[in-house]
Amino acid sequence: MPQRHSKNNNDLAFFTYDEKRKLGYGTQRERLGKDSIKPFDACCLCLKPFIDPLCCQKGHVFCKECIFECLLAQKKDIKRKLAAHTAQQKQEKDEEEEKLMLQKARELDAFDQQNHGAVPQYSDRSHARDKNGFHGANSVKVTSYEEEALRNMKAFWLPSATPEAPAKSEAPSTDTICPEGKEKLRLKTLFPIYLTEYNNEHKKPQSLESSYICPSCKVTFTNTLSLVAISTCGHVFCKKCSDKFLAVDKVCLACNRECKERNLICLEKGGTGFAGHGDRLEATDFKHVGSGSGFGAGETSCEDLNPRN
Repeated sequence: MPQRHSKNNNDLAFFTYDEKRKLGYGTQRERLGKDSIKPFDACCLCLKPFIDPLCCQKGHVFCKECIFECLLAQKKDIKRKLAAHTAQQKQEKDEEEEKLMLQKARELDAFDQQNHGAVPQYSDRSHARDKNGFHGANSVKVTSYEEEALRNMKAFWLPSATPEAPAKSEAPSTDTICPEGKEKLRLKTLFPIYLTEYNNEHKKPQSLESSYICPSCKVTFTNTLSLVAISTCGHVFCKKCSDKFLAVDKVCLACNRECKERNLICLEKGGTGFAGHGDRLEATDFKHVGSGSGFGAGETSCEDLNPRN
């Protein structure tokens, strides 16, 4: 059976669909591996196995030391911005008072000139003469004639003729923000979580790392499971046990402490800037082949290695 003419015809001035596919033209998809997904027992800030974990109300887990340092750095930044904003407001107030005083002095001089014919003498700093007698372009204090000449000369390279745009800072927010969820976060809303470690002398785990299990069904926690933490006591269960027992009995299965439905917090897995999460864990690579330069007169490639959520 003869082959298709489109696959064998290679003397055309453009690429065929089959030739573009062989060159890697189009979007290539590949599922992310295990190394590209953040483990459930890793801190959202340092991406290492958490130590003394604390969880927010949105289910993001952090190391105690990491989240404390993050909140402390945010408070220092807020304090610095508030000081800068206060200084700016004070400067604007002083400038406004100075303008009002200068305007009042000019009105008095104009009134005095109209009634007595005297020449007004302004107290403006820009009209004061230099005691050394030098009024060059780089001088801080210039006369009115030099000021007018500089305005018409448009010499932008001179320091005295360079326009200045005052930088205005808005009033900063005094709320600390969760580094992962970008919502308001306070220290008192964080609660510690406790995971049940797998301890069995007869059957040791394959890896040296500590593994965790559900206190109820004894299933080993992995990234494939959805985990639920109780904000009142901090114990962590799998989603199935949470829906089947905790949501119905309103009691923790590990410590028999009462809990309400609002106390059940679903833990987030993955989702950092260096890890993927969700159902569609794909990395895409798009290549566009132009006309010329080996493959065309310009070859551009655009890569997007972020996972599609």
